[in-house]
Amino acid sequence: MFFKGKKQEPTDKEFKILSTNLVDYPAKIVLAWAKSIEGDESFTVWLSKNGYPELVMATYAIYLKNEAREWLMTNGYAHLMALINAAEGNKKAQSWLLVNQLELYFHIAMAVEDEPLSWKWIQQHVGVEIFILAKSIKLIKDKIEENHNDIHVFGKDF
Repeated sequence: MFFKGKKQEPTDKEFKILSTNLVDYPAKIVLAWAKSIEGDESFTVWLSKNGYPELVMATYAIYLKNEAREWLMTNGYAHLMALINAAEGNKKAQSWLLVNQLELYFHIAMAVEDEPLSWKWIQQHVGVEIFILAKSIKLIKDKIEENHNDIHVFGKDF
């Protein structure tokens, strides 16, 4: 990968945060989040109005919005920020997920990074909604990467 964009590398201090608001989301919420990530604003609004601000902020963080990334870290959603950073190839974030026994988040991130074993793990251990979520994140991350490497749209996040 030639150029990753304007994301800030998290410090070691940021990855030591262990108080996370772990939530088991119902399948319909995961699917709504996937649609929000893909750009369907009606799902973003719905998530916001129905008590899922962390998923709205995670969506914006996927799109490299620093304010959203900071919000996730400040409000107890370090695991979501670690998922996003790990999906961007950050080795510290990948390790942090494993050390903190967040195997699902690790495999989502690694699937986004095209790791075949993680796609297989997702297939064997979780529902189809997680597969769809990983595909949605990958679609956007790949598009951002493509735009960063295209001389005609250089610097455009999406």
